[in-house]
Amino acid sequence: MQPGSESAGQIRCTIAIEHVGVATPTRVFLRDAWITLGRDEFRELVLQVVNANGAGRPQSFPLRQNEVRLFTRFLKDGKSSLRLGPGPSHIQLLLSNCPPEQLRRFVQTLRIKFEASQAALKPVTARTRLLSALPRTFDTVSPVQPRDLQQAGARQPPADVATTPLKKQVLRCAPRKRVLSETVDGKQVVEKQPMKKPWSMRSRASLTQEQSKVLSAVMSGKNVFFTGSAGTGKSYLLKKVIASLPPNGTYATASTGVAACQIGGTTLHAFAGIGSGKAPLRQCIELAQRPGIRQQWLNCCHLVIDEISMVEGEFFDKLEAVARAVRKREDPFGGIQLIICGDFLQLPPVSKATEQPKFCFQAQSWKKCIHLNMELTIVQRQTDREFISLLNALRQGRCTEEVTRQLTQTATHRVEREGILATRLCTHKDDVELTNSRRLQELPGEQRCFKAVDSDPVLVKTMDAQCPVNSNIELKEGAQVMLTKNLDVSHGLVNGARGVVVGFETEGKGLPRVRFLCGATNIIGFERWVFKASVGTYLCRQQLPLKLAWAISIHKSQGMSLDCVEISLARVFEYGQAYVALSRARSLTSLRILDFDPKVVRANPYVLQFYRRLKRDQSLSQGLLNSCIQSDKENEEATSPLY
Repeated sequence: MQPGSESAGQIRCTIAIEHVGVATPTRVFLRDAWITLGRDEFRELVLQVVNANGAGRPQSFPLRQNEVRLFTRFLKDGKSSLRLGPGPSHIQLLLSNCPPEQLRRFVQTLRIKFEASQAALKPVTARTRLLSALPRTFDTVSPVQPRDLQQAGARQPPADVATTPLKKQVLRCAPRKRVLSETVDGKQVVEKQPMKKPWSMRSRASLTQEQSKVLSAVMSGKNVFFTGSAGTGKSYLLKKVIASLPPNGTYATASTGVAACQIGGTTLHAFAGIGSGKAPLRQCIELAQRPGIRQQWLNCCHLVIDEISMVEGEFFDKLEAVARAVRKREDPFGGIQLIICGDFLQLPPVSKATEQPKFCFQAQSWKKCIHLNMELTIVQRQTDREFISLLNALRQGRCTEEVTRQLTQTATHRVEREGILATRLCTHKDDVELTNSRRLQELPGEQRCFKAVDSDPVLVKTMDAQCPVNSNIELKEGAQVMLTKNLDVSHGLVNGARGVVVGFETEGKGLPRVRFLCGATNIIGFERWVFKASVGTYLCRQQLPLKLAWAISIHKSQGMSLDCVEISLARVFEYGQAYVALSRARSLTSLRILDFDPKVVRANPYVLQFYRRLKRDQSLSQGLLNSCIQSDKENEEATSPLY
């Protein structure tokens, strides 16, 4: 296999090779290298490192039993390391700037092949190697086979035992297990930690066909805008895209702090460094020329922008001009690849009451910057086809008599159960804070305060704006709460899952015990959020992944799937706001609408026109692609030999 071909046993990254514990320690740094997992003439596993520019000879590093340790703590950042050698004198391979998704697959392949090799092959002695007349060879490993999984599974130890240093390090770096518990007949029953599952190369969730097309377009280097209605998996796909790109040149941004935190990035304004963008272009360019900001613009190869619907069109034009000026390139956006995501039929850019908002697709530079517009159509949040059809009508601003009848009838729905009340979605932030604080004060019992541990206490306000949880969380028994982070997807403990506080630990930090609508009762501990601040610095907050949930704003609910929702639409004031609120519900039965008025269901006419064009262009592009495929098949048949 040639370097550059797709394989789970090969990655391209930056590597530092260190010889440690010898008389003269050495360090070789390769900024761009291919690392390939293969086998030598004795069928033992070997890592081969080749400089991507072809300079120098390939270097080979055998992976022998009891001599390999793997460190995967920073896998999500595209970093990993291997320690090769049994004693103080050893070799370290430090890998960085690798697309996290590719690195994950490479590490998984290495682990499975290593475990399978230890089970299937006997170690080759140094004497055998010395006396062997076999010519030196290197063959790339084959894809993981069922027999590899069986052999690796046979060697897997119980959860608390490790048999090889490689396995020991992997287990040591694994995330801590959460213990599920529930109360039965007044007694708390703790679920035992399950045994380690057999090896598998399957990812936890696969992409749909249309999501895969978007990812392929991004990986081919195109500037892509992808959109879709609420619940079509835009955020999930965006995370996959980010994980498939080299970290060093990829900047993940969003129009809001909370959205940026969800994708592990920063706000678009913080990245750009030009403030609100209202200043004249010359002044914006001067602001972007400041040392730290300028370096970000120069380093950026891939710019990801989430929630594009809330980015103002004139600001987008300013960014495009600033990019060309700072990078001194006349290519659109200074040659930066753009990956843009959002739904223009949801929340629009913030504008003055007297001004008509200008969307990004109305920007002068939009058409020359975006090569491909793609729309996701498969809804995954809701499964009821009738509800999906209803939401699609609302998204386009259509509210028929039948839709009005269905939504009006929800006023009588009883969505509360097991002491968990419906979350009210509000249009204004002040209503949310007033409702939550008042309802908390009305509860009897002692109020407990949980303070966040922040990496920089001076920047508390910055973290509050970007992090989905506050620096202080106040709770009581009976408090209605909501998860703000995925804890255990298989058990329904996901971002937006609803619950009620049923007690607190009597020891330690007095952590809250929460009963969730999905049926689980858990002690909720501190979680960690890491996100970028200005000029590439990182901020960290440790806090309970909870927020009070008697009420939440429609803006803050974007991206969430809520179990039980109550909505008051009387004060809706934006295009798309009613649709965003209603689309948070998982089903029509989990939704209660108060004071429904069909007049609040509105869609911006300019946006509707943009989507009609998008559908037409996408249909033409698909027809052209299908005709090209058919033509290629006919050509192949015409030139193939007859038997």
